[in-house]
Amino acid sequence: MQLKGKHILLGITGSIAAYKAALLTRLLVKEGAEVKVIMTSSARQFITPLTMATLSRNPILVEFFDPENGQWNSHVSLGLWADLYLIAPASANTISKMAYGIADNLLLTTYLSARCPVMVAPAMDLDMYAHPATQQSMKVLRERGVRIVEAASGELASGLDGKGRMEEPEKIAAEVMSLLRKPGTLTGRRALVTSGPTREAIDPVRFISNHSSGKMASAIADELARRGAAVTVVSGPASVYPSCPGVEVRKVISAGEMYEATVEEYGKGCDITVLCAAVADFTPACPSGTKIKKDGNRMTMELVPTKDIAAAIGAHRRREGVIAGFALETDHARENALSKLSRKNMDMIVLNSMQDPGAGFGVDTNKVTIFRRDGSFQDVPLESKPEVASAIVDNIEQLLGGSEGC
Repeated sequence: MQLKGKHILLGITGSIAAYKAALLTRLLVKEGAEVKVIMTSSARQFITPLTMATLSRNPILVEFFDPENGQWNSHVSLGLWADLYLIAPASANTISKMAYGIADNLLLTTYLSARCPVMVAPAMDLDMYAHPATQQSMKVLRERGVRIVEAASGELASGLDGKGRMEEPEKIAAEVMSLLRKPGTLTGRRALVTSGPTREAIDPVRFISNHSSGKMASAIADELARRGAAVTVVSGPASVYPSCPGVEVRKVISAGEMYEATVEEYGKGCDITVLCAAVADFTPACPSGTKIKKDGNRMTMELVPTKDIAAAIGAHRRREGVIAGFALETDHARENALSKLSRKNMDMIVLNSMQDPGAGFGVDTNKVTIFRRDGSFQDVPLESKPEVASAIVDNIEQLLGGSEGC
């Protein structure tokens, strides 16, 4: 019973996928969670409050008060009670209202009052899901720390086929358990994570960079923090940063700045070091102090290697602790990853392949293989980046074993 003692507030909105909330509730209760359900008025058209009350073993909340006896349903108390507020299914209407702070029902008012983590499982037709307004609303929620369970692809209620189906209850329950389990297993440990891209100046307005968003590193940092570690993130100019309270973020721009900051933070003593940043391998030898003008001629630029952060950390590693790196490869992936694992003196390396759809830069999912120095490995199938982060941190914990921190 991985959720024993946990309080989960389940919000159900008006969507045909509301029928899946019944199985989801059963799964959460089976894992030991206490579940209370808030439904919007339109949700009652798709699944009855009696069904949800029977499965959750709690009265269903819809309105702010019961008109028959005046009993008040306090959104503040609900938000304080919950360890997680899970909204599944979440319609396009509710997601947009959440993003813009509209609170015209009990479900939304409770969202604005909640102090606990929030998870959302979208459900809508494919055109609604793909619409820029919906995507922008989900982007806003992610930036505020809301965990989005990506919609699945398949046949929709409209008869169309595409992305927009609410993810299956089993997968949502697994996301919940990943978020809420293992509290405190890394308490007392210090962790260092590098994140995002670097920018190497060509002139005052142009730079060399890459497509790293910081999503994978942020998910790892959040997972480490949820398990009790004190986490410092050295991040380049990413589009996503960690959302867990207490995670310290030290922002840098160039590969040189990231090298100095990472080596300095590692020198303070770390039990866990995860080198996830996409650091530039080369930087302009002589960046211009003024904007370079186009004169119709070709331009040749000399590039010089940047300092190797992983090699520097590996060369000065302590006996205790775990060092994990990343390898994003386009060819000979396994061979290159294992070579890097050995050359940089790491304990484990996470291989991303650019050949896998849905993996790599800028997306919300990832597919990786985790290699350990002892020769063992784990293939992690295409999952959300928080779920992949959980698998990575599981491996780190196993490698830490009973060793004492530095």
